[in-house]
Amino acid sequence: MADQLVDHVTESFNEGKSPASSDSDDCKAPPVKNTSLKSKVYRLFGRDKPVHKVLGGGKPADICLWRNKKNSGVVFGGATLLWFLFEILEYHLITFICHMLIVSLGTLFLWSNASVFISRGPPQMPEVVIPEKCALEIASLLRTEINRAFVDLRHIASGRDLKHFLGVIAALWVISIVGKWFSFLTLLYISVVLLFTLPLGYEKYEDQVDSFAEKAMAEIKKQYKVFDAQVLSKIPPMGAVKRD
Repeated sequence: MADQLVDHVTESFNEGKSPASSDSDDCKAPPVKNTSLKSKVYRLFGRDKPVHKVLGGGKPADICLWRNKKNSGVVFGGATLLWFLFEILEYHLITFICHMLIVSLGTLFLWSNASVFISRGPPQMPEVVIPEKCALEIASLLRTEINRAFVDLRHIASGRDLKHFLGVIAALWVISIVGKWFSFLTLLYISVVLLFTLPLGYEKYEDQVDSFAEKAMAEIKKQYKVFDAQVLSKIPPMGAVKRD
């Protein structure tokens, strides 16, 4: 009889506790909303992937983001050395290639002939062959990108999209001005430096940069609406000009 009374009290206690537990579960519902709000946070260039995935993933992204400091240091140091040789010391490319081949071939030739006297085997020179599949994939990729560029240029020159046309002209004008300040090799090296610094800094200060970029984009859109209302909207369409 006492056991039945204890079981009855226990069941009553559990039944009274279930609403409270359901209330506590209901109280935990709002964090789900917060996670959905976080997924809608503004991201630079509208990206929805991590910076590593945006850069293509794999070893190239690891090198740009300094995930492997040794490999990244070798690539960045090599680019710096080449820029220093060709831009500062004014080393010519053909001369550099010929000198490197002279040193390499001379070292291998002497090593092969001196292997008998130094009790060491001749150097193992690997057979370098470019796979046909790799060459075809590179050629196909270049062909696709070049054809896409031609399509874009044709669309811009057709006069159907004035905004796109003005944007491309402005970008080319800025590049032409920057091209007067630096040589092609220096611009290429600056691109390498930016590639090794900007993604790393953005990944580290992602939230701050995205917040600033959101405010900047809002201001740019505001100024563009003013420019569109005062200038672009007053330019007649190309079809209307031809009909006149």
